[in-house]
Amino acid sequence: MPAVVTSAKGQVVIPKKERDRIGLRPGMRVSVTAVGDHIEIRPIPENPVEHFHGFFKKGPSLTKALLDERRKDRRREDKKGS
Repeated sequence: MPAVVTSAKGQVVIPKKERDRIGLRPGMRVSVTAVGDHIEIRPIPENPVEHFHGFFKKGPSLTKALLDERRKDRRREDKKGS
């Protein structure tokens, strides 16, 4: 496990081997999250919408569920107005 030293500003240099492993390139944005007693650094996709497109394909269609729920709401509203 490589060890690094923090600067006075709290900066660290991520070793090249680890940067290459996760595809971290100069200028990329990363998310930094404290988890328990450690910090996780994850690259943020350059185009998050494109990156996550189709991510939930295997599960049920949320769009269909929302449209079904809206139809039910509309029916209830129509019954109240009658």
